[in-house]
Amino acid sequence: MLSLIIQHIYFIARRVYIILLTFPRDVRLIYSLLRAILGTKRLAANNCTLVSEFKANLKKYPDRDCYYYEDQTWTLRQMDEYSNRIAHILQNDGYKKHDVVALMCENRPEYVGVWLGAAKLGVVTALINTNLKKQPLIYSIETVRSKALVVSVLYYKEIQEIRDSIPHVRIYLLDDSQDDLPNISQLLKFTPCSDVTPSEPLATSDSLLYIYTSGTTGLPKAAIMPNFKVLLGAQVGQHLLSLGKDDVIYNCLPLYHSSGGLIGTVPALVLGSAIAIRTKFSASNYFRDCAKYKCNTGIYIGELCRYLLASKESEADYSHEVVKMIGVGMRRDVWPQFVKRFHVHRIVEFYGATEGNANLVNTDNTEGAVGIIPTLLPTFLHPVAIIRYDLVENQPIRDPKSGLCVRCKYNEPGMIIGEIKQSDPSRHYYGYADKKESAKKVLEDVFRKGDKYFLSGDLMVMDEMGYFYFKDRTGDTYRWKGENVSTMEVEANISKYLPNTEFAVYGVKVGVLDGRAGMIAIEDNNNEVDLSLLIQGLDSNLPAYARPLFVRIMNAIETTGTFKIKKVQLQNEGFNPSKISDTLYVRQGKEFVRISPELHERLVSGEIKL
Repeated sequence: MLSLIIQHIYFIARRVYIILLTFPRDVRLIYSLLRAILGTKRLAANNCTLVSEFKANLKKYPDRDCYYYEDQTWTLRQMDEYSNRIAHILQNDGYKKHDVVALMCENRPEYVGVWLGAAKLGVVTALINTNLKKQPLIYSIETVRSKALVVSVLYYKEIQEIRDSIPHVRIYLLDDSQDDLPNISQLLKFTPCSDVTPSEPLATSDSLLYIYTSGTTGLPKAAIMPNFKVLLGAQVGQHLLSLGKDDVIYNCLPLYHSSGGLIGTVPALVLGSAIAIRTKFSASNYFRDCAKYKCNTGIYIGELCRYLLASKESEADYSHEVVKMIGVGMRRDVWPQFVKRFHVHRIVEFYGATEGNANLVNTDNTEGAVGIIPTLLPTFLHPVAIIRYDLVENQPIRDPKSGLCVRCKYNEPGMIIGEIKQSDPSRHYYGYADKKESAKKVLEDVFRKGDKYFLSGDLMVMDEMGYFYFKDRTGDTYRWKGENVSTMEVEANISKYLPNTEFAVYGVKVGVLDGRAGMIAIEDNNNEVDLSLLIQGLDSNLPAYARPLFVRIMNAIETTGTFKIKKVQLQNEGFNPSKISDTLYVRQGKEFVRISPELHERLVSGEIKL
């Protein structure tokens, strides 16, 4: 009894100590967060939209630099005029509020101009992943009922291959071309740059964009991005990420993803920042570009940071003016190396699912943390939580008596979830265009009967200081080369080339590389699998990042009592021939090569690049 009392007293004393220790940090965080939330609610109360906020910024600073691209400089006025012309073109062709137009284009200022012009009519723009082709591309266009598609000449070949499958979609070429299609670059010359009047008034609740994300159901899913959510993101950028009119941001991330497409574009439209856009990431030119455009802020994903560290050292490493990096996925071991080499002393790591509401920000530069929850707040006020999760059955572990979910203890890995309160716009769950897919991400009866939480699919731990650390992804999705890969999508393509064959796709760790590389476990007792045919099928149907790099030939693939393949076990076993008796292969060029212990060591050490 005495020992229990002592333990209880120690626990209370420890909690008081932690609260006092983190109090200054938490007060700053709560203050900034309240400013962001209240600011967004004020905008919502006034029925503001991204367009109205852009116009307010334009009115104050019409000639302020907005975007830098190669040797071009776009001002707010130029972006307004370009987007007005786009709006006129769409309006003249009959498009109106709530219609959907797809956009498939490389990074450039016109990309923003197209979706901003559509937004001036209340037309929703679906931002198509430029890596997609064939069926995933068709599905992305069809799932949001796109009436039109704007495509740059760089990706028109992919569209030509599927034109017969989307006959009802009107195609606009963004650039000059010999093809007999509406050409926006030509239409712009004869289109006025005056303001347009939408068919219906615009509202905060209107959808602005569709941004695609991979989940557990295979094909890309269109996450709904309403004006309110984008404006909330801008307020978070201003008050928690400290973005504003004095910032010049460098963005080389894809504009079809939320990091590059929102953080890397919206501050220039509504916060007065300037943004330098690069078409594609280049490790050797990243900080050279930052110096050229006098950027003080960079945007990153974890893989990008690793590539930068692997690049050859040069004067560009320290001749830039970047003092802050904002992004997701910087590994804890990479963090100090990055700071030391590139002299960027503030890293603002954040976490958030495009379609969800489980969002976090690390505001105080703590290495490896993806976010913070104030320790002085009781758990029932926390917008996110970490619950115990069964990775084999892919479902939460519930208390046998109450039937409710169980919170993880400090430093215990579990699934991060976000509380849904449809009455509170800042806790709203917008989900996907496909309502059935949206419902799959909602967890009910979590901590009390009737409550609802967004199920992120990500494993995290929280320490007693309130810091969150990312551990891994769960389910049928893994991350490779900065992209989320759906195993079900890959399996759907492989099934054409492995008919009547049991197989499974999953991600495996490769040394210190970020994310997981794709691997296929194939049940093949009679040596019937044609790996060369499999490669042809993968290359013709999947983007490079989604093509599995490893193959494991097995006599039998083990399943659970409910006939689910034990992917977690396969993931943990990896591709080490010293521990696995099955035949293992790795892709090298246009063929799969058998993995020997020596080859395994070269792969894990990074000597052989993947």
